[in-house]
Amino acid sequence: MTTVPLRALIFDVDGTLADTESAHRSAFNHAFAEEGLDWHWDEPLYTRLLEVSGGKERITRYWGQVHGGVKAIHAGALADTVQRIHDLKTAAYERMVQDGAVQLRPGVLHLIESACNEGLRLAIATTTSPVNIAALLRSAIGPDWKYTFQFVEDASTAPCKKPHPQVYLQMLQRLHLHAAECLAFEDSANGLKAASGAGLRTIVTPNEFTAHHDFAGALRVLPSLQGTTVAELRGWHAAASR
Repeated sequence: MTTVPLRALIFDVDGTLADTESAHRSAFNHAFAEEGLDWHWDEPLYTRLLEVSGGKERITRYWGQVHGGVKAIHAGALADTVQRIHDLKTAAYERMVQDGAVQLRPGVLHLIESACNEGLRLAIATTTSPVNIAALLRSAIGPDWKYTFQFVEDASTAPCKKPHPQVYLQMLQRLHLHAAECLAFEDSANGLKAASGAGLRTIVTPNEFTAHHDFAGALRVLPSLQGTTVAELRGWHAAASR
């Protein structure tokens, strides 16, 4: 049997490329204060809310929990309020990234550079916003970060959030590759479900917010990408392809 070669690596962003969630939580709380809300998302609450993919979706879910019995606000007015809060949150997060509050996770940059040098194609498949992606990668990699990743699928192009596989299915179409030719990198159960739903083998690097998730079905579960080599990726991929 001919082994299918590994041709591309597809990365999630939040929690996978970088430990962003603490900064996101702080940015949400900053936005709530600016909006005059008495909300505060502590770590246990935010950890539960991370089961919902997407910032605006988390705000909407929490609004329903806090004001579940309130029917006076029109759906359009609620959507406007959620958008305004999310815009404030995005601006706060971008300032934090620019101030150096968020760094790439251990081993990420080295693996990306090694993969590029060995001819693997790199892509991003995430449910976060384009602004968040640009802020992080511009700070971590530099102004030419877009040349590192051939394609980016994000919240603006894939409205169905993880665990729906839409973002990965669209990425495979753009790459013109089969799922068997790629590896996905994720940090959460929703991300793993999304990648698996598109037929992708997935390497999971949990963080403090996702360590309790069920990662059954992952190709590998690693504490980080520190020390992970392209040769190891090719070996794991080849073994799973047999």
